[in-house]
Amino acid sequence: MIKFFVYEISTKGGSGLKNNEITEITPKRRLFELNLGEVWKYRDLVMLFVKRDFKNSYKQTVLGPLWIIIKPFLSTFVFTVIFGMIANISTDGMPQFLFFMSGNILWSFFSSCLNSSSSTFLGNARLFGKVYFPRLVMPCANIIYNTIGFLINFVMFFILVLIYMFTGSNVHPNFCALLMPLILLSSALLGSGCGLIVSSVTTKYRDLGVLVSFGVTLWMYITPVVYPVSQVPPPFRSIALLNPVAPLVETFRYGFLGSGTFPWKYLILSIFVTAIVLVFGIIVFNKVEKNFIDTV
Repeated sequence: MIKFFVYEISTKGGSGLKNNEITEITPKRRLFELNLGEVWKYRDLVMLFVKRDFKNSYKQTVLGPLWIIIKPFLSTFVFTVIFGMIANISTDGMPQFLFFMSGNILWSFFSSCLNSSSSTFLGNARLFGKVYFPRLVMPCANIIYNTIGFLINFVMFFILVLIYMFTGSNVHPNFCALLMPLILLSSALLGSGCGLIVSSVTTKYRDLGVLVSFGVTLWMYITPVVYPVSQVPPPFRSIALLNPVAPLVETFRYGFLGSGTFPWKYLILSIFVTAIVLVFGIIVFNKVEKNFIDTV
């Protein structure tokens, strides 16, 4: 809040200056305000941040952006060896590599949106203190950056699906694959909503930032990423699907591999939870945005 003391100059003798009024300039924003129109005006800045993230992520690396492709293949290979070959976890008759890759690329996208959004304030405090622009520009840039990475991984995944399908493997894509844009959008908004909440809270409580990586890892293991929902004991199966990420992974896997079932009721619930988390995240974000620079 900025206060200006406005003085009036008297021309009829007297002391000259007198205190006339106090004008207070405060942010004219409601708690829930996306302000997408202003973000759109700064769309060039959004793309600059996306380019910056690409350069920072792969500078001084030999393979550069090729790591976008290599990382999911390496992690999927590790999942296949540990959970498929050693632990011998069932994949409902699906090719193991495809099964683990389907869960891996979607979870990586969700967790990347969450982790990048969770450092919005602390990671950009210096920039926010020097230049004005809509703070939601940063989460939007993070979503675009992570979406580009996911789409590259998805193309590789889809090529593998076609190869397995035409070589006679037990892979049967179906109409649920058309829900991929909805799954992608819901994953991005859920991850970003959670990240905005974490980012807002960590401006005062830095300890939460330390727990984020541990919490995300724990969240992955209670999500059917490395195992199918069918492996969850029947009494706990409904509870497992209440996890808002679980129906997204299960629907994605069912649509492109024909594995498992289509949990449409839980998918609707997941979208509803995503909307609540996103709205709450924006409310907290807008509230903290007004004075966070004094606490970081």
